[in-house]
Amino acid sequence: MAVQVKLLPTPEQAAALTETLHACNSAADHVARAAFERKLFSRAVLQKLVYAELKARGLSAQPALHVIRKVADAYTTLHAHIQAGLLGKEGSARRVRAERKPITFRSDAAQPFDDRCLSWQMDARTVSIWTTRGRLKNVAFTGEQSQLKTLAEYRRGESDLVYRDGKWFLLATCEVPESPQREPVDWMGVDRGIANLATTSDGGNYQGRGLERYRRRMARLRAELQAKRTRSAKRRLKRRARREARHAACVNHKIAKTVVADAQRTGRGIALEDLRGIRDRVRLRRHQRATLSNWPFQQLGQFIAYKAKRAGVPVIEVDAAYTSQTCPRCRHVSRKNRPTRDDFACVVCGLAGPADHIAAVNVARRARVAWAFVNAPYAAVSPSRRRGQSRAANSPLRASS
Repeated sequence: MAVQVKLLPTPEQAAALTETLHACNSAADHVARAAFERKLFSRAVLQKLVYAELKARGLSAQPALHVIRKVADAYTTLHAHIQAGLLGKEGSARRVRAERKPITFRSDAAQPFDDRCLSWQMDARTVSIWTTRGRLKNVAFTGEQSQLKTLAEYRRGESDLVYRDGKWFLLATCEVPESPQREPVDWMGVDRGIANLATTSDGGNYQGRGLERYRRRMARLRAELQAKRTRSAKRRLKRRARREARHAACVNHKIAKTVVADAQRTGRGIALEDLRGIRDRVRLRRHQRATLSNWPFQQLGQFIAYKAKRAGVPVIEVDAAYTSQTCPRCRHVSRKNRPTRDDFACVVCGLAGPADHIAAVNVARRARVAWAFVNAPYAAVSPSRRRGQSRAANSPLRASS
């Protein structure tokens, strides 16, 4: 994982950091052009080709090697995207543009530093970092207390110097050991949605109204900027997009942290709906499509999964089909069980409640069955089922631990 801390440089220190980023990215542009012109993209080959030139530009040995590796990694990623078809088919305008010109780097793009170029003084909350003006000492930093504790205990490897929205950050790589996964005593079902970002089988509800209002406001501002069609408007659009993504990630982090803490405290596992391919399975009105496409369902699931892994809490995904239309008491499945989007009322046994809570209860129930099924010993399977098709192929459950 990466821990982000905020640097608090003086004006003189900030000027040195700015000059360093500009010099490193200018050198990266030079290396990228040389690699493109000679069609040489290997890190080892590029090092032989341009290392002396980078040293002559004023870069020290380690920063020069990091610039070469940054360029080589960028071309590796680009070629992988081309081969995977992510830039369109052969001959498409986007792919042609990517293939016909060298990669370029923003003047303030992030630059990696290793322990030879960057040292941490955790007690003093300062760092010492290499710059083109020499070693810069006593650069203060700050951060959230738990993040600083993680940084002090588990920091390993490189850190990236980042300049974003007029502020300086260091993203430090930390290797946090995983807790051994324990056997759950039960399961907590989590239903993800739009009106309610997450609803648990315990009745916990994390409403998305605040995030929805925020996104509607951002959409109005985005439309106003798009109408201007100026270069400054485009720059502001990019900044707003990054700000919106950070806001949504912050909300998801808070939800995931609470859910994992509840599961860990009660000794349970976490059950999620498998929402892969949801865009292909549902039909939406035109005004709903952008909301569903931009909603961070997958991100919330990823945050829950990695936080749970660190806490030793097992996570399982189950089939999402009909979870909000199935009665957990009598198992009756019908669209009529949901008279409205928010309400559930079984037409057979009369069980009623919030639809999202009912869905979370069904997710937890399916997790119990799926966990028992995937952990059943092979010897318990009957010979007839071994020879024929297993029940798993026909089961509505898709479990993954």
